[in-house]
Amino acid sequence: MAATTSWLSLTDLGRIYGISAIHCGKTLEHQGWRDRRGRPTQSALDANAAMQTGPHGQGRTVLWNRTVCSQLLEQKGYEPMSRSLQVEQWTQLLEALQVGSPSITATADQMAEEMPGELLDDVNHQLAARGCRYRVSPRSLHARH
Repeated sequence: MAATTSWLSLTDLGRIYGISAIHCGKTLEHQGWRDRRGRPTQSALDANAAMQTGPHGQGRTVLWNRTVCSQLLEQKGYEPMSRSLQVEQWTQLLEALQVGSPSITATADQMAEEMPGELLDDVNHQLAARGCRYRVSPRSLHARH
């Protein structure tokens, strides 16, 4: 395995294409790379599409090869979301959460934990440009790990 290989959770892999982890997992399952319990199949391991980082290949202990899985998803017709669209969506969400609503129980800080780290500077810049006081802290991105 090359040192430059990027390994992602299903959530992070799906986020690239604007799909949920469940939808992403089902696509991998249809390819024969994931079983019904969410574990990578031997076929996925042989294709270097998946890596087990813990016992029994359960849950967060399975990581997926960004390059290999992206090729599959794009063959299935999925297109990666542009970086600018991702920044815009995160900015709008965090700005709305900062304003607040009685029907929303999640805080901006809680949602920011799910934001891809590579978007931090651009999202904070957009928040500032919109006059929003909220900023994503680099610490909040590490809270999920």
